[in-house]
Amino acid sequence: MLQVRYPRFWLVIGWLGIAAAVIVCLVPGNELPSTGMSDKTEHFLCYATLTCYFAGLYPRSRYWVIATGLILLGIAIEFAQNAMHLGRMGDVRDVMANTVGVAIGLILSLAGVGRWTQWIESLAGIRAPARPE
Repeated sequence: MLQVRYPRFWLVIGWLGIAAAVIVCLVPGNELPSTGMSDKTEHFLCYATLTCYFAGLYPRSRYWVIATGLILLGIAIEFAQNAMHLGRMGDVRDVMANTVGVAIGLILSLAGVGRWTQWIESLAGIRAPARPE
C-alpha cells in the first residue's frame, strides 16, 4: 500500500464500493431507479471509478493486480447474472464496457489521479506515519 495515515479506512471504503457494485449488478433490473444513462455508460463509469480509487491506495507496480481483479470481477458478475435467473442476463458488452472503464481508470491513474489519497490527506493536514528504517 501507499504510505497513507489511514490505510484501513481507505480500504474499507473501497471494499464497500465493490460490495455496492456487486449488489447493484445482481439486484433485478426492474428494482433499480433510472439514472438517465445507458447501461454501458454506468458500467464504464463504475469500473473507471473503482480503478482510480484502488490505484490511489497502491503503488504503480500493483496497478496490474487492480486491473486484473476488476476485470475478473466484471466477468464473474455477468456469469452470476446468467445463473440467477432474476431478470438480469450476462452480456459480453457489459464486460467490454467494464474493461474500457478499467483501461481509462489506469490511464487517469498513471497521469496523476492515482495520488488522490495523498492529496486528500495533505489537504486535510494529515501526515502519513514515518516508515521505520
